[in-house]
Amino acid sequence: MFVDASAIVAIISDEDGAAVLLEKINAAQSPIHYSSLVIFEAVIGLTRKKKASLYGENSPMPAGMIEEMQKLVGDFLDQINATEIDLPAGLHETALDAAKTFGRFVGHPAKLNFGDCFTYAAAKTFKSPLLFVGEDFAQTDIEVA
Repeated sequence: MFVDASAIVAIISDEDGAAVLLEKINAAQSPIHYSSLVIFEAVIGLTRKKKASLYGENSPMPAGMIEEMQKLVGDFLDQINATEIDLPAGLHETALDAAKTFGRFVGHPAKLNFGDCFTYAAAKTFKSPLLFVGEDFAQTDIEVA
């Protein structure tokens, strides 16, 4: 299983559906993977949410808060025994294919962005079902976890 940043943010933020995501992780029959890009996106997403709730949407992100969220994400990934995978050379080709097919750049309803395209490419390349939140990846040909 490949975990998208949206699933990490939802679980750590205890959003609606977090329990279902954790059940899927606990029931996973295959190893749980993530990439450096996923960590970056999850940390920034969590920091943005916390910063907005404390200081407002237009305030800058405090560096200490980024570090706090980085630790939280790292601890969570350790708890679920997830393993970081190295993104292989040439992964950009699959990510660009995703952008051309499912990207917001081309007006596809999935509206995959930069991070989404690389998550899609990693899940495809490693033939892993993808754990995510939202409807974006559901509108692609990705295997859903």
